[in-house]
Amino acid sequence: MSIEHIWLAIGFLGQGLFFGRWVIQWIASERTAESQVPIAFWYMSLIGGLITLAYAIYRADPVFISGQGIGTFVYIRNLVLISRAKQAGAVKGDG
Repeated sequence: MSIEHIWLAIGFLGQGLFFGRWVIQWIASERTAESQVPIAFWYMSLIGGLITLAYAIYRADPVFISGQGIGTFVYIRNLVLISRAKQAGAVKGDG
């Protein structure tokens, strides 16, 4: 297997994870019959985005790099906000 095939597989893995986040979101929304964005969505966005970013860097594609690079900050920020909300809820619930 050549390095090109390995990077192609990495690219498809990243895209697969990135697509899978929509499946997770759809299932969560169907279960509650309202729009939901579960935490797994953000983790899959981050992991899939980082893998896809690595592929874009390998390909030296500035459009792809900027899109995935900026997206990474959004995914991390959402995970930080979720973590803070959970910590605040734990503190409020303890009192």
